[in-house]
Amino acid sequence: MTKLSVNINKVATIRNARGANNPDVMQVALDCELFGADGITVHPRPDERHIRYQDVRDLRQQITTEFNIEGNPIDKYTELVLEVRPTQVTLVPDSHDQLTSNHGWNTKEHKNYLTEIISRFRADGIRTSIFVDADVEMVRYAKECGADRVELYTEPYASGYAADREAAIRPFVEAATEARRLGLGLNAGHDLSLENLHYYHQNIPWTDEVSIGHAIVCDALYMGLKATIEKYKMCL
Repeated sequence: MTKLSVNINKVATIRNARGANNPDVMQVALDCELFGADGITVHPRPDERHIRYQDVRDLRQQITTEFNIEGNPIDKYTELVLEVRPTQVTLVPDSHDQLTSNHGWNTKEHKNYLTEIISRFRADGIRTSIFVDADVEMVRYAKECGADRVELYTEPYASGYAADREAAIRPFVEAATEARRLGLGLNAGHDLSLENLHYYHQNIPWTDEVSIGHAIVCDALYMGLKATIEKYKMCL
């Protein structure tokens, strides 16, 4: 069964806008678990504009489902991951001032760098996933880097879904099929929503995990958090 990991970055963004602790990021994470989420995802950035490094430490003490920490493995991030030891680390090639993730790793070009980073995490028993575009070659080199999983960057699928969903899903099926052939676990994330998630899962049912944040928070404004998580779970 494909797991749903809820990315709570946007909850932290709302909290930080007023400088206090409302909404309570910890309570939202615990409620997501209570309402059926299989995991919690956070993506701390160097400027801590949403999830703060201390949030990550605090969440690790309370979360009982899988904990996934996304980010670019700069020294500060790597030290945090090795301190906290989450279930999974997802390596994302973000620049320090990037608004949101918008591409995957070139795993061929950065093979040596990624291999070194991954070996450090795996030595501590942390499952590693590399954020990649839906490109068969990038999936193959992710395997050579020693990753346990790849996470397919799904924004191109989401943006092309309305015009031609069959064409939009095609490269993702190809990349996902290659990952399965290589024995890699498979995650997916970015701009998945109630509109497009079911079709994605229908075509790639061996997906291990989807990580969704922005769409869940937007839908929860109208439907409430519990009902929203239940609807996303139904898509899977």
